[in-house]
Amino acid sequence: MRMKTYRAATSTAAFAKVKSELGDEAVILSNKTVTENGCKCCEIVAAVDNQPARPARPQQDTKEGVVDAALRDSVGWQREWSQIKGQIMALMKPQMDPARLSPKQRVALEYLEREEVDERVLTHVYCTMRETENCPVMTALDPLLKATPFTSGTWTNTFHAFAGPGGAGKTSSLVRLALRMKKERPGMRLCLATADGGRGKGRLILKHYAELSGLAFREIITREDFALLRDEARQFDMILIDLPGLSGRTTLEEWSRLYGLDECPDLSIHLVMNPYYSKGQFERFMDKYKSEQLASVIWTKLDEACTFGSILNMAFAGGLPVSALSYGPGLKNSISPATEEMIWRLMFMRRLPDGNTQP
Repeated sequence: MRMKTYRAATSTAAFAKVKSELGDEAVILSNKTVTENGCKCCEIVAAVDNQPARPARPQQDTKEGVVDAALRDSVGWQREWSQIKGQIMALMKPQMDPARLSPKQRVALEYLEREEVDERVLTHVYCTMRETENCPVMTALDPLLKATPFTSGTWTNTFHAFAGPGGAGKTSSLVRLALRMKKERPGMRLCLATADGGRGKGRLILKHYAELSGLAFREIITREDFALLRDEARQFDMILIDLPGLSGRTTLEEWSRLYGLDECPDLSIHLVMNPYYSKGQFERFMDKYKSEQLASVIWTKLDEACTFGSILNMAFAGGLPVSALSYGPGLKNSISPATEEMIWRLMFMRRLPDGNTQP
């Protein structure tokens, strides 16, 4: 067995070093915070069975080399499945004869297509309406999208982690929900926690608003820090954790195992997304952030979006309910616990949760 110690400014960076050099089969032996040259850093000790050296990669300084490397590193079955889905949809779309629908149904289907609703969803809706005479479009759509409002009464577990790509609005969504719940229940014991390794801007925002609002604040730098937070969980009604944006090929499941989040049955993870990511980005994010603990989707920056079909696309693909809708630049009064009626009004009437109409 080969064992090596890695140090980096954050645990995410240290874990990336482990994965880059030792691969996916590496076993984490320890994960702790140490002081090096007067600065705190993360130290990970990892080990792996002896393996033959990896073959040298071809040069990537040419256009062909870059393409070859990308194709080699991608997973073959994903490419094959993508091709199969494309072929299935190509066969299905000619069968979607608009003449078999009523004028009202056709208008609804055309509207969904303009909202960039995925072809798989359109096909499902078309088949449902075709099978039932004069079937209203909402009858076909209702089973595809569910909402579980983010309130203390609905989400009764203690730990809630906010995950998603960098810039999606995880930190602001966490603060907005905390301020909203504190306003509704002044006596609620809330704790804000950051797991960005003490280096990100989000840490300062959380700490600032925790101090202003009289909320508890904790930092999670190592696995032991999260274990300590679990030990003191009885002091709080709800603990909101801001997870870092995951770089490279690190997945949410890997990060959760590293920090021990996967061992916390009282934890729900909420995926924070924007509606204007591309279809390819959504597919990558769904793969990167998949987890058994993933419980809902929070949609942010709705006032900046041009279409809202991605909300329906993700609900159809992932089966996750929507828990909150965020909009506007301010931190107060700019997030709403989601309801299905609210989402449909947003999609068909372009009406934001605050009552304003999106142009």
